[in-house]
Order: sequence, then C-alpha cells, then structure tokens
Amino acid sequence: MHIMEGFLPLEHALGWSIASAPFLAYGLYAVRRDVQQHPERRMLLGVAAAFSFLLSALKLPSVTGSCSHPTGVGLGALLFGPWVMVPIAFVVLLFQALLLAHGGVTTLGANLFAMGIVGPFCAYVVFRLAKALGLPLVAGVFLAACLGDLSTYLTTSVQLAWAFPDSVGGFSGSLTKFGGIFALTQIPLAISEGLLTVLVMNALQRFNQEEMRDMHLLQPAKARA
Repeated sequence: MHIMEGFLPLEHALGWSIASAPFLAYGLYAVRRDVQQHPERRMLLGVAAAFSFLLSALKLPSVTGSCSHPTGVGLGALLFGPWVMVPIAFVVLLFQALLLAHGGVTTLGANLFAMGIVGPFCAYVVFRLAKALGLPLVAGVFLAACLGDLSTYLTTSVQLAWAFPDSVGGFSGSLTKFGGIFALTQIPLAISEGLLTVLVMNALQRFNQEEMRDMHLLQPAKARA
C-alpha cells in the first residue's frame, strides 16, 4: 500500500480522490457524532488512531512505487465502526506523507480508498459475519484484522494494475503480477496484524470494560452497522 508521490497518472490520482471524498465527508460527521454522544470514548479513539499510525508506518519495500506494511485499521473499525476510520486513516496518511515521505499528497485519495475505506469496511463485515456464525470473539477479531489488511493490498494491486496494465496480459496480467509480489510480504504481515490486534483487544477489554460495553465490538450481530 502507500503508493508513492507522483506515481499514479494524474487522472487516476484525481479519480480516486473524488471516489474517496464522500466517504471522508460522512466519516467526519460520524466521528463528530460519536464524540458528542460518547465523550468518554475519546481515549479509545486516540488509541485506535495511534495503533493505525504506528503499524502503517512500519513499511517494507515491495512493488515498485509502493510498499508492504500492516494497516492497523481493523482495531478502530471493530470498536467504532468503519465510517469513523475513514477520517482517522486520512489524517494518518496525510501525516505520513508530509512527515515521513511515506505515500504522497497526490496519491492520498488512492491510498485512503485502499487503507481507509476498503480495509475498515472489510474488517467490519468479516467480524459481523463471524459473530453471526457464532465464532469465538478471538477468532472474529483475528479474521477481521487479517482480511481487512489483505483487502487493502488487493485494492492497491487493482489500482496499480488499472494504472499500469501489462503490455501482453492487460489488466488481469498486471493484477496477477502486482498481487503475487505483494503476497510474499503481505500474507505474513496480515497474520501478524491479526494476532497483534487480538492481543490489543484483549488488553482493552481487560482495562477499559466500561467504555467498551456498548461499542460496536460487543453489540449483537443483528445491530445496525
């Protein structure tokens, strides 16, 4: 993920920015509403933001123009719902682009769509399905964080393949190449992120029981997303 500054063609960078804008706008509203209704959750919101910032800053070289790293968005998506993670991921990606030269401003829309939209929504849906199937909480958290991470990288592979189709195989050939190279580093990283998210979630449940009681994580599977 984290496509580097200036790597995408202008029309692709602009298109992904436009696609991400409505999610970001509603996400800002969701954060403001959640903080107003539950001011006691501000500390946990900060923990979710810090978790995403730290994990996604641990990058490994991967596909030309991009890199592999954990995302950390699954934790916040399970605690607060996927909408809240969109602006959090936006701030994380913006700070990393400006302060760490990780990603870029022109590719911010594409990176946000992959890590801040697809990743959290996938993690949340997987977790709700796991609960509906009666899987243990630990299993649901692990699968959500792991698959949310992998969905981010699948999306980045699609973005890169769309921008740079293979001269012979076209989009599908390029997608196979990008996805295959990403898989070498990303599958172990996704498994590690799933295990780490379980450990953090267990710690939060142990020390923040009151704040977490009515959160998305502990709501019944039929609850409103």
